[in-house]
Amino acid sequence: MSRLLDKLTNPSDLRAYSYHELNILAKEIREEILYTVSLNGGHLAPNLGVVELTLAVHRVFESPKDKLVWDVGHQCYTHKLLTGRRDAFFSLRQLDGISGFPKPEESIHDAFATGHSSTSISAALGMATSRDLSNEDYKVVAIIGDGSITGGMAYEGLNHAGHLKSDLTVILNDNEMSIAQNVGALSRYLSDLRAAPSYSKFKSNVQNALDRVPLVGKPLAKVIEKTKNMFKYMLVPGVFFEELGFTYLGPIDGHNIQQMCKVFSEAAAIKGPVLVHVITKKGKGYIPAEESPSKFHGVGPFDIETGKSKAESKTTFTSCFAKALLDEASQNEDIVGITAAMTEGTGLLEFSRKYPERFFDVAIAEQHAVTFAAGLAARGKRPVVAIYSTFLQRAYDQIIHDVCLSNLPVVFAIDRAGLVGSDGPTHHGIFDLSFLRTVPNLVLFSPKDGTEVADMLHTAFQLDCPVAIRYPKQETAMVFPRNRRYITPGKAEVLSRGRHVNIVAEGIMVDLALKVQSELAKESFDIGVVNIRSIKPLDETLLCSLADQPLVCLENNTLDGGLGSAVLEALNRNGISAKVKCIGLPNSFIPSGSISDLNQYLGLDLESVTESIKQFLGLMRIVPEVASK
Repeated sequence: MSRLLDKLTNPSDLRAYSYHELNILAKEIREEILYTVSLNGGHLAPNLGVVELTLAVHRVFESPKDKLVWDVGHQCYTHKLLTGRRDAFFSLRQLDGISGFPKPEESIHDAFATGHSSTSISAALGMATSRDLSNEDYKVVAIIGDGSITGGMAYEGLNHAGHLKSDLTVILNDNEMSIAQNVGALSRYLSDLRAAPSYSKFKSNVQNALDRVPLVGKPLAKVIEKTKNMFKYMLVPGVFFEELGFTYLGPIDGHNIQQMCKVFSEAAAIKGPVLVHVITKKGKGYIPAEESPSKFHGVGPFDIETGKSKAESKTTFTSCFAKALLDEASQNEDIVGITAAMTEGTGLLEFSRKYPERFFDVAIAEQHAVTFAAGLAARGKRPVVAIYSTFLQRAYDQIIHDVCLSNLPVVFAIDRAGLVGSDGPTHHGIFDLSFLRTVPNLVLFSPKDGTEVADMLHTAFQLDCPVAIRYPKQETAMVFPRNRRYITPGKAEVLSRGRHVNIVAEGIMVDLALKVQSELAKESFDIGVVNIRSIKPLDETLLCSLADQPLVCLENNTLDGGLGSAVLEALNRNGISAKVKCIGLPNSFIPSGSISDLNQYLGLDLESVTESIKQFLGLMRIVPEVASK
């Protein structure tokens, strides 16, 4: 039996469907998303929650003429299915497949590239302003979630949009707030009234008429306005948005396509900025996701019948950090945990349960998180800010100005450093070594395994300065001794010295270096391995002592400004000319794909790195001694 989804060639086709057919299509889309994500992994709950909303948006607005900007973008799967990517949907988040986020290079229907939160309103306002400056005619719609709208940038965009009074529609997808039935019904009635063209025209005519009445007209208008505002504050939940200059419509049922189409059409006809408040259910249509939306927010491959992950539970750098932090917090009541809406992802869930009074989720507000930590540290607390590498980029000024300038002892637990896999270029944490090692007062660690994560965290609390510990989204080994080791900043760990070449590696790349060492030993190359672990300060004394032989720098960071650059700078400072090869990530935005596929694609797998070092040694005319028979 053919599906409606298979017949759809363009989002404009939706206008020919009845609302009954659209509801059938919504069911088919949910099945397609559920099946694909169960195989590839992805953002399941957010996408299941916006199926009807996306259908209504595409039925009312004319993409690609009208510009749709999806905040964060991890809820765009239905949008992709409706805009010519149905046949490629099986490749979602795979190397050479379609992205899990909006990508303008992929489709003209993706108006703006997104992957981080709270950007949609600013981008959409920019598009609307460009339209007005060029005297063009199209609608601009920003679709933003209740989580993303907690970010300060979203409010900056709202404030500016209200000031400019541009024609702009913001759709607030609310899947958390609970609204009492009577208030919701009244609000919908008031929204319908205020959205009606006759109401807007009547309000304008009354205002103009009163302004023309001598003496009493304008004072009377002010009295009416004050009275209206009093009732509005009492009855209308969107008064905050109204005060910013938006016409507020809602809340409306985000799973009622007909109702949304009606309100979206009304919103499109209103002059000036409009905010439509839509209530949805995260994980809609899949019981495990409805019951545990945070668990199914972003998932790996799973079994549809049970909802259980297909991956084995393994020890990761994140879980090692989580365990070590609990251990440290049990001995130091000044330790405070902070995250920006990523409690589970950063490993702070158990900390939040055990020490609720010492845990703070500041919502999607990385800049605030860092400066909040600075304030805590300034008054004697030992805050740990756990943030993904890619999101820490958003708080760079706060790291410099609010933490490091005053040399405050804030600990940055930087998760998802290096390649992260299928979430792609917006989520790879490949720049943190480059942007952090230039900051004064900051100690920057990169652990080779879970045990070093714990040791470095223990060390951080002994230091009276800012400390950053960056670690990847990968499994690791961990020994959990009772007594932690103190790791001296600026002191590397020499695992072995080689006669032919020494590999200086950071973090997860130490394990790769040891495997390369083993492979090259089969060909009689004598390779040394150094776990540099302290990126800032560097062990310059050791590096200078090794520089009489070729060095290979191996890193899980972009080569520009990373470990290799730091090593070359250190040798240059000491007036040493050495033979150095840097192996790491290119200075480019790296696509989606599994970490193993990406390593092979980028030449960072065992075979490629081994061959690269052999070629380097060949250029240096280093030939291993042939073992005597």
